[in-house]
Amino acid sequence: MSGGISAINEKVKQESSFVTLLKQQMETVIVGQKYLLERLMVGLLANGHVLLEGVPGLAKTLAVNTLAQAIAVRFQRIQFTPDLLPADLIGTMIYNPKEGKFSTKKGPLFANIILADEINRAPAKVQSALLEAMQERQVTIGDQTYALEKPFMVLATQNPIEQEGTYPLPEAQMDRFMLKLKIGYPTKAEELQIIQRMAQTEKNITVSPVVSPEVILQARKTVDEIYVDEKIEKYIIDLVFATRAPQDYRLAALKELIQYGASPRASICLVLAAKAYAFIQGRGYVTPQDVKSIGMDVLRHRVMVSYEAEAEGKTSEDVVQTVFDEIEVP
Repeated sequence: MSGGISAINEKVKQESSFVTLLKQQMETVIVGQKYLLERLMVGLLANGHVLLEGVPGLAKTLAVNTLAQAIAVRFQRIQFTPDLLPADLIGTMIYNPKEGKFSTKKGPLFANIILADEINRAPAKVQSALLEAMQERQVTIGDQTYALEKPFMVLATQNPIEQEGTYPLPEAQMDRFMLKLKIGYPTKAEELQIIQRMAQTEKNITVSPVVSPEVILQARKTVDEIYVDEKIEKYIIDLVFATRAPQDYRLAALKELIQYGASPRASICLVLAAKAYAFIQGRGYVTPQDVKSIGMDVLRHRVMVSYEAEAEGKTSEDVVQTVFDEIEVP
């Protein structure tokens, strides 16, 4: 098996060279935010959707826009509002009285990278319109089903502090996001760089496309080949099962804090995200540290805490962190 790992290791080293180019291009616009840029690339390589949560002004929208420009793909920004309708996303059938026929008008979801800005401002019926696109990579208009272009990725932003006029995302939709990122404030040094670069009435920063969609699709095939040892697969299963039946893992104290544990989709996403994370590091195999590095982003939105946990001031992140601290690492 070691010969196979060596071969995939070499292949990853050669094929992951574009990651550095992509990072450099994005860093011409985005200062700091290494965590954000890295996780966006993990989502892209693992064919997953990403939810970005952070207060306004942290370059969430700018980072998504920059990523799309650096990959030379079709990009659509959709501003979610309370009066948005499902047809505003997927499109609709339009009647032509001259011909006496209906024709299809495709909506903005027919692009490669979708920025769903302030996604929690739209009601549940609009969120539901996204579910088919996010899971099946297809859209149904009338009686016709249309496959979406590859790569297809939804990057959604939401503001955690302003709750007036917002709707909580349904659990089914939350589960379809591979990663949920919590974006923090920059450091003093980074903020100094930000004002030196951005405090201008006219911003002359341009982003050049450095990666083609074909390169991304080829890289995804290589990500699928990355080696995951059976011990690491069992470690991932233990992590997920510990959120469902903590008492089986000597974590009985967590049982009262968890309302629902992570779904099987969490196990799949954790394996895929760990593979993509290893690819970005230029490795052809997954280590337990890869799982720990990316695990919080995969699990934080999939564990629902109970009323008891809320009363004690415990969040899903506290629960997930306890699981990572207590489950034995292979």
